[in-house]
Amino acid sequence: MRLFAVRDYRHLFGAQVIALFGTGLTTVALGLLAYDLAGPRAGMVLSTALTIKMVMYVVIAPLAAAYVDRLPRRTFLFLLDAARGAVVLALPLVTEVWHIYVLIGLLQAASAAFTPTFQAVIPDIVTDEAAYTRALSASQVASAMESLLSPVLAAVALTFLSFDRLFLGTSAGFLVSALLVLSTRIPDARPSTHTRAWDKAAAGIRTFLRTPRLRGIMALNLVVASAGSIVVVNTVNHVRDELGGSQSDVAWMLATSGTGTLLAALVLPRVLDRIAARTVMVTGALVLLGGTATAVTLFATGLITWAGTAIVWAVIGVGMALVITPTGKVIRASVGRNEIPEAFAAQFSLSHLAWLVTYPVAGWLGTNAGFTLTWSVLTALAGTGAIGALLLWPRHEGQGATTGLATPARHAPGITDRSTLTKAA
Repeated sequence: MRLFAVRDYRHLFGAQVIALFGTGLTTVALGLLAYDLAGPRAGMVLSTALTIKMVMYVVIAPLAAAYVDRLPRRTFLFLLDAARGAVVLALPLVTEVWHIYVLIGLLQAASAAFTPTFQAVIPDIVTDEAAYTRALSASQVASAMESLLSPVLAAVALTFLSFDRLFLGTSAGFLVSALLVLSTRIPDARPSTHTRAWDKAAAGIRTFLRTPRLRGIMALNLVVASAGSIVVVNTVNHVRDELGGSQSDVAWMLATSGTGTLLAALVLPRVLDRIAARTVMVTGALVLLGGTATAVTLFATGLITWAGTAIVWAVIGVGMALVITPTGKVIRASVGRNEIPEAFAAQFSLSHLAWLVTYPVAGWLGTNAGFTLTWSVLTALAGTGAIGALLLWPRHEGQGATTGLATPARHAPGITDRSTLTKAA
């Protein structure tokens, strides 16, 4: 089966890509809006807004995954996109910091419900096993591309437009995404095997807690969030105040991290055919730890420059790809097919829980105590996550040249033999 020959998947994938770029451009514009309203305290404003985003993701995403089989999914996805478009359209009109917090809360509540609903729809549209695996991979590639191209597009746009015009473009993007969703034929959801909504919401999290390799992923989430928060939250103040850069420079610096992520993501599929996923992901954690430690050292000694920042940001991007790219493969090989949506919803919430911890550190501590102490704390958190991954994910669980995984039937409900496990990977 050719994946993109499936019309409904093709339209849904297009909707996802457009919405991803809308979210990416909104993040860049939001940082510049925070700087416009708060100046040197922009990091604290941005981190508060992003913390609100994480709260919405952690709380709402599992509930959306639990109740999605009770709703008309096409209508629900359409309304979520339309709501996001309306909220983004209102962002250029804000005049007070608290306006940002209210609107971001509404925007991210819709985004938190959209992602697990979208993930739950895919297996009902793409029924072929191999094509379904490629569909999951395509979503990961789209996310990596967004992290690179959104800042680049923002940088080019900011050469000609003020940042508030970016919000207008992203609002239009969400509306196009909504129309693409409306053009698809999404079947009604199959009834869940869980009788209570909370049972379904918690099922994926319970799977993570009882599976060694998935516990390792939980620890690696903290490494990614610790390093990523430096880039996402502190770039705007670092570039504008420490390096004396412009709005466009902020976007280009963010793009260096995305470049590292994309280049690594393009190489990794072949690497994962030969090297165990655990080895790749732990290496990524060490790369992230090295990147954050280097940032602390350079800033503390006053040696950090434009080139130094760009190199460290790119290294962090590479490390994030090394950890994030194999994650979907590990999850798919750890659960049965019917449990895949719940497992991905759990990873969605658990990964954002890590960001919920690190965003306030990057923003609030960075504003009040400076970057040296803040980045030192985030480096310590990254080190804690890396050590946790080594302890929680035993080496024997990462063996296997082609799958990158062992065969832990006792830890993977729904997978009863090696052939099923290999197929799931």
